[in-house]
Amino acid sequence: MKRPLAALVPYIFPVGVLLLWEAAAAAGLLPDTLMPRPSAVAVSAWETLISGELFTHLGVSALRALSGLAIGGSIGFLLGLANGVSPLFREATDTTLQMIRNIPNLALLPLVIVWFGIGEGAKLFLVAIGVFFPIYLNTLHGIRNVDPQLIEMGSAYGMKRTELFRKILLPGALPSVFVSLRYALGIMWLTLIVAETLSASSGLGYMAMKAREFMILETVVLSIILYALLGKLADVITRALERRALAWSPAYAAS
Repeated sequence: MKRPLAALVPYIFPVGVLLLWEAAAAAGLLPDTLMPRPSAVAVSAWETLISGELFTHLGVSALRALSGLAIGGSIGFLLGLANGVSPLFREATDTTLQMIRNIPNLALLPLVIVWFGIGEGAKLFLVAIGVFFPIYLNTLHGIRNVDPQLIEMGSAYGMKRTELFRKILLPGALPSVFVSLRYALGIMWLTLIVAETLSASSGLGYMAMKAREFMILETVVLSIILYALLGKLADVITRALERRALAWSPAYAAS
């Protein structure tokens, strides 16, 4: 299959679903009061785009998501590295982290409101704690599963501990780190949807909740589609970074 045609293959199914959806609505099999047709959603998207409202809500949601990812992801990554290279540090902290991990982050919502109120701090905290554990666990897993023979060989060649970490441990853990990042991005958007219901005055979640109150289903569906597209965009960017960072690996070089 030629490369341009191969690039279109992943989009055949979603385009087919949209066409069937539009056809079912046009035939009266799917009432607009139950699920608005794609053409109506497209009209709603165009109207909010022209008014500038769409860019405003997109920008606010993206900023919240990326800020929470930066905070929670950085802490999770650093703790994963620390627990991966230090058995003592792992014994001191990992058990506590595993207990906290089993608490659903959205179950903390009442406490979060007490701690941070209903401002931006609460939203950032929920997103940060949502992405923290996937990145922490996979970073720890990646460090601990680096081939010990590579470390032994590096030591035999006279590498210092910093060199071992920089040239063997960290590159060996990168595949797991990128897997954790892709997984965390999904949780990031999922958590943000709930976080933006906390008396927000902007963002895609606010746009969806406002539309729900007035039963404007086109805008509700538009918000859901935008979350999906943002998630796909984030995943595409992450995979591109993954291929670039892991170009030294035969598996990624082949792809």
